[in-house]
Amino acid sequence: MSILQVKALNKAYPGKVITHALTDINLNIEQGEFVGIMGPSGSGKTTLLHMVSTIDEPSSGEVLINGSNPFKLRTKELASFRRRQLGFVFQDFNLLDTLTIAENIVLPLTLDNLRLSEMEKRLGKIAERLNITSILNKRTYEISGGQRQRTAIARAVIAAPSLLLADEPTGSLDSTSARIVMESLAGINEQQGTTLMLVTHDPLAASYCHRIVFIKDGRLQTEIRRGRNRQTFFQKIIDTLSLWGGSMNEFS
Repeated sequence: MSILQVKALNKAYPGKVITHALTDINLNIEQGEFVGIMGPSGSGKTTLLHMVSTIDEPSSGEVLINGSNPFKLRTKELASFRRRQLGFVFQDFNLLDTLTIAENIVLPLTLDNLRLSEMEKRLGKIAERLNITSILNKRTYEISGGQRQRTAIARAVIAAPSLLLADEPTGSLDSTSARIVMESLAGINEQQGTTLMLVTHDPLAASYCHRIVFIKDGRLQTEIRRGRNRQTFFQKIIDTLSLWGGSMNEFS
């Protein structure tokens, strides 16, 4: 079953010269898949993520999430759709300093007026899975970057979204924290069957995906799939990146 279907998607920005950010993008993501999107800076990765996350509207073409087109919903319906169907993990965490870690995580559930006992049950489960139970009463400034990102992941998945969107989630982390965050995302994908779409520059982060789609100049160029060995896949990613241009520092 397709969680995400992107059909003949185009995005152009008007101006003196029209900028074509995306041209004729077709992409399917099946339930339970973990898909990476890679490409040089300015290739259209983030634009694609913005279309899928309903932040920005396509010029033409369709985005279907669980078979429905979010751009046909009214503003209030769209907010509810986004909250229930999509989870977001960003590079800069987007946590609220005034709340405890536990309060940050359950925030999406409070907006849906869930019972307190249900919230606590879900919180306990997800905190244990991400190994952050010991920091639930702390504030964001009392914990490390890696712990903040795992808190952000917990908040993103606590409402059991159909699709989890991660935009450079390891971008501001050291290599150890980055590895723990990627293992956390891979674990959620495997254990909960959560479907993931990851935009990243980092070949190591990308090596946790099942397959990677490469974008250049707003067009899909190629895709590669992971076999059994993650190390081999990592090498394949680096080879593909060098083949499709862009200097190495653009990718890591």
